[in-house]
Amino acid sequence: MTTENNTLIFPLGNPGSGEWFNGEVHVQGLVSPEQMEGLYNVGQVTFSPGGRTHWHTHPIGQVLLVIEGKGWYQERGKPAQVLIKGSTVAIPKDVEHWHGASADSQMVHIAISNMKDGNNVVWMTPVSDQEYAETGLE
Repeated sequence: MTTENNTLIFPLGNPGSGEWFNGEVHVQGLVSPEQMEGLYNVGQVTFSPGGRTHWHTHPIGQVLLVIEGKGWYQERGKPAQVLIKGSTVAIPKDVEHWHGASADSQMVHIAISNMKDGNNVVWMTPVSDQEYAETGLE
């Protein structure tokens, strides 16, 4: 898989689990918590068009740095926000949200997650096709 610029900064990574993602998603670990005294986890996530996370929270928070493509970020009960190359999102702790690619573009972001008691995410329910379509950001 390549990005719109025909190159990935880092390797594509492994397919993301259907327990956490809808559609085709790849995850490439970049910095493990073990390398950062258990404080941070850093990875590249590549979403194919329509690929997205399930609803989830982070016990300390997360930062997203979009490096390619177009997609969105949505907090539960709020309108979705368009993400494009260069977008950054600072997600507060315990805020239920999802993020992923638009229907017609892949999106690649770097995710920096803080660790708490060895965990950086609490996974919830999938984002339904209806919820996805209601973003209006096709």
